[in-house]
Amino acid sequence: MKVLNFGSLNVDYVYSLDHIVRGGETISSTKMETFSGGKGLNQSIALAKAGAPTYHAGLIGEEGDFLLEACQENGVDTTYIRKLPAKGGHTIIQVDANGQNCIILYGGTNQMITKEFVDEVLGNFEAGDYLVLQNEINELPYIIDRAYERGMKIVLNPSPFDDKLRACDLTKIYLFMINEIEGEQITGFSDKDAILKELEKKFPHAAFVLTLGSDGAVYYDGKEKVFQDIFKVKAVDTTAAGDTFSGFFLAKLIEGAPVAEALRTAAKASSIAVSRPGAAPSIPTREEVEQGLAKEI
Repeated sequence: MKVLNFGSLNVDYVYSLDHIVRGGETISSTKMETFSGGKGLNQSIALAKAGAPTYHAGLIGEEGDFLLEACQENGVDTTYIRKLPAKGGHTIIQVDANGQNCIILYGGTNQMITKEFVDEVLGNFEAGDYLVLQNEINELPYIIDRAYERGMKIVLNPSPFDDKLRACDLTKIYLFMINEIEGEQITGFSDKDAILKELEKKFPHAAFVLTLGSDGAVYYDGKEKVFQDIFKVKAVDTTAAGDTFSGFFLAKLIEGAPVAEALRTAAKASSIAVSRPGAAPSIPTREEVEQGLAKEI
């Protein structure tokens, strides 16, 4: 069993500010840092650090060599990462004094994936393998259809949520990893129980993990419902919190761990990530998470 993450790779330009810039306002940043990131890369690194056999497929641009190195240094197989002579994906991230962020995303090479590349990559995977997706690359409908035909288990984080997702056959998704905002965008409901009920109605064959920020997270598959509270820490940068949660949850699930254990592990990993600056660099190792959990007993 293998895990393929077909996803984005971004250069993150992170600006530290007193507060998020308002319309018409100009303020000075106290610091500017450059990190490896992208929801795809972040989740691949989280999966690999959590112990899952992870392959990443995607495209980098002219300035993206250090993204490739970041994957390799953290145990991600980069066989299916290609470099193009073009501007790569990047983000401009504002982080305020409380660790909250807002993000501007430029797709670059992440939006240059071809059907031929998809077929080349998926040809190396088979039924029962996991495919992890986010909405920061193009050709998502084609990737979902081809992976489903191969019998892969498709895990989708529908972020950022936009009209492109409406072109995807979401009934083919095995597991949704969504936050409360995306849940409301998909269902039209803001209450967590109403969101989960509507998701079950729309996608009766899927399971769902709904993250609720400071209110924790809940898993639901139509039969079993499991809640997990957060581990409270002082937030420095929340950029990769959700990606860290997704990677560690899925890795534990693949190992065969109970859902409650997977949620608890993911929550602890996420709490460590938000206490550090940056996206990918903030993701903890499996050993750090296990040590943190041992202290909670």
